[in-house]
Amino acid sequence: MEVKQNAIIRPSSNFHPSVWGDQFLNYDEQGDQSTVEKIIESLKEEIRKEIVVALDDETKHADLLKLVNDIQRLGIAYCFEQEIEQALQHIYTAYGDNWNQGYDFLWFRLLRQQGFYVSCDIFNKYKDNVGSFKESLTSDVEGMLELYEATYMRVRGEVVLDDALVFTKKELQKVTKDPPSWNCTLSLSKHIEEALERPIRKRLPRLDSLRYIPFYEQQDSHNISLLRLAKLEFNRLQSLHKKELSQLSKWWKAFDPPKNIHYARDRLVELYFWILGVYFEPQYSRSRIFLTKVITLISTIDDTYDSYGTYEELKIFTDAIQRWSITCIDALPDYMKLTYKILMDCYGEMEEIMASEGKAYQVGYSKETMKELSKNYMIEARWLHEGYAPALEEHESVSLISAGYKTLATSCFVSMGETAIEEAFKWALSFPPLVKASCVISRIMDDVIGHKEEQKRKHVISTVECYMMEHGVEEEYVYDLYKQRVEDAWKDINYELLTCKDVPMDLKTRVLNLSRVIEVLYKYDDTLKNVGEELKDNIRSCFVKAMSV
Repeated sequence: MEVKQNAIIRPSSNFHPSVWGDQFLNYDEQGDQSTVEKIIESLKEEIRKEIVVALDDETKHADLLKLVNDIQRLGIAYCFEQEIEQALQHIYTAYGDNWNQGYDFLWFRLLRQQGFYVSCDIFNKYKDNVGSFKESLTSDVEGMLELYEATYMRVRGEVVLDDALVFTKKELQKVTKDPPSWNCTLSLSKHIEEALERPIRKRLPRLDSLRYIPFYEQQDSHNISLLRLAKLEFNRLQSLHKKELSQLSKWWKAFDPPKNIHYARDRLVELYFWILGVYFEPQYSRSRIFLTKVITLISTIDDTYDSYGTYEELKIFTDAIQRWSITCIDALPDYMKLTYKILMDCYGEMEEIMASEGKAYQVGYSKETMKELSKNYMIEARWLHEGYAPALEEHESVSLISAGYKTLATSCFVSMGETAIEEAFKWALSFPPLVKASCVISRIMDDVIGHKEEQKRKHVISTVECYMMEHGVEEEYVYDLYKQRVEDAWKDINYELLTCKDVPMDLKTRVLNLSRVIEVLYKYDDTLKNVGEELKDNIRSCFVKAMSV
């Protein structure tokens, strides 16, 4: 008698296919760019001279700050890294906390951004005798906007900045409702609306430059050479990004994901955009390509655990990842073999490249975090299988890791250059406060946006349900609490960027940028699952539309 096998009942997920098709598969090599490159170099030299002139003249130090701000917001700070560091170091050394050249709010923001822990006491002089911010501040709309932006550099306990944020937000909202009565141009009003939606501190620099370039162009006082340089550099860099995206699209398409990994999100383009948020600068091209492969694997492996694998299959898969050997492939169910092979090949190839430079250990640290990630995915799979509801503390000991940001924070240092020494990898692997704060932002924003939909299917309990059960409170209460927790995590990020001196700023900035990506992709929806118009527009702006020069 023939025994009928029971059909495997798998968790269900309904991810829409890629919205891009083969749009980014081919890249047309550009012709000779030597003329444009000569123009770019000439413009850079001109701006360098302007920085030096302003630096040497104390009466021009406020102008120097404005120039540095424009360079950063136009998205070309990477062209002047040494000059900016030298300029802000000079200002910090010359004035300390006693800045007296005007533009106090800009001074505070720029120095803190650069890692100088200047005091927030300078804000107290803008308060009246009863501790409220002076009414006279409201007559300067641009000054209020600068104060608003400065408040997002706060750390825990800086009450004056918390108060300033409440004050400026309320006043700026009034301005956007009736710009003419505040002598505010429509261009500035739009600029304020964008700031209220997302302050500079939480913006991705590449996206910020897309909005700042047209705004800057409309300013009567704009620097023609600086504007031209920003546009030419945007286009030059866009060509490099398109080339990388084409290379990655070919790599991914070769696996025929719609057929061979049909249960997973097919989001190569969106994931490349994610990594572009971590580093868009030209010198990080190789790191960017590797990290895009890593996050694509994380996304696929996450969907394997969450949306397709059975408990028994996942135990075999986890064991294979812990052993990390292509010999494990035969023990895997057929549908898992391709993902496992991609994982082995991706890391094997990068290890070979880094070994040729004596830095194979960098890939080893990334590998360790990938093993740790799969272990924590497996713990969540066990909780679901056993119907176990952990306490919040136990949940977060797992879910802050399964958010994936510890893996990305460690892996993003691979191939980053001279500053990415072994101590930096050990630091990231130790789950320091900066990396933990980024993981908190990632986990909480993801859970708040996605938990309801996830609970409709068989899915591990989220931190939201965990808190509700543990404290007997309503969903809305948890949302408010978690919103504050995210803000506190941003304060922790600011604090660590100012005080953690053992790790170079260019590495720590990657962790800051990882947090910024979450702010962009998960503020209102899980845009990786449901690719919406805003994300599509951002992708087109970055990879399709060139800047008119």
